[in-house]
Amino acid sequence: MSAARTVTGTGESDEAGASWSLVLPARSAAAPEARRAARRFVRRLAPRVVDRVAQDIDLVVTELVTNAVRHARGATCTLILDARPDAVEVTVVDEDPTPPRPHAPDFSGCLGGFGWPMVRRLARQVTVALIPDGKAVCALVPR
Repeated sequence: MSAARTVTGTGESDEAGASWSLVLPARSAAAPEARRAARRFVRRLAPRVVDRVAQDIDLVVTELVTNAVRHARGATCTLILDARPDAVEVTVVDEDPTPPRPHAPDFSGCLGGFGWPMVRRLARQVTVALIPDGKAVCALVPR
């Protein structure tokens, strides 16, 4: 495991309000590791998250972390998960202040273009906040 990897929070809760954060090295293995962490977080929530919502969270986590690794070009990114009574907030912080820019989907498979619109469809709200050392992209996925 990379020295940049740190985990805080337990993800455990008997009510909505659990939180979890994970600092990941910005490399291709970050998305699968973030996905595994998100699945553990979701499985521990009470009340239970239905399968469709768990899959939506999985997709949003994967896409936001992949985008941070692919486009931000920083050394790390941070996944933050916060459970609310009616939603799970998925936030990915990276070291690049450039906000995500949608572009036409590339059906040849080389340039992508599908993920950002998918995140915007799955989330009730998506925000991008500029922070001193980059940006935080937050997607609120309804429970």
